[in-house]
Amino acid sequence: MKYYVHPSSYIDEGVEIGEGTKIWHFCHVQGGARIGSRCSLGQNVNIGNNVVIGNGVRIQNNVSVYEGVEIEDNVFCGPSCVFTNVTTPRAHFPVHGVYAKTLIKEGASLGANSTVVCGHQVGRSALIAAGAVVTKNVPDYALMAGVPARRIGWVCECGKRLGDDLCCSCGRRYRLAEEETLEQINK
Repeated sequence: MKYYVHPSSYIDEGVEIGEGTKIWHFCHVQGGARIGSRCSLGQNVNIGNNVVIGNGVRIQNNVSVYEGVEIEDNVFCGPSCVFTNVTTPRAHFPVHGVYAKTLIKEGASLGANSTVVCGHQVGRSALIAAGAVVTKNVPDYALMAGVPARRIGWVCECGKRLGDDLCCSCGRRYRLAEEETLEQINK
């Protein structure tokens, strides 16, 4: 076997799991899900039907990734972070498979107990603070905090907070682009 699944976990039929991935205690991966290589799913993680997860993704304990959510490569999902997939949930009006799409872009990090309300995207290498609630699209490299989450700064691809000069001690440099977005200028 090219990946590891703890004996207490359940993997439904029709699931694809990449090489080197580890699925720990009490997880459930539902049918049609695709999980890339070198991923780690902590204890009590639920991956919904048809969810797509890229390579190198780390999903910490007690996270449910519902249908309609896509996670790109090298994303970190902190303990107990929350995804939703229905914009107006009602028990007596089920949506029967109609889910709002949510995209978490490459390298983003979602802090512990943060929430991403469905229908939005979190930009490349963005950092969502612990407990923040994302209610709108998040630009690349944005540092978001609060309820609702607001941009309080910028972060480097390496995760360090950027100063006013938008240069990181790791050597990466950035500039502000149109519409309050940040782009790396030395890749």
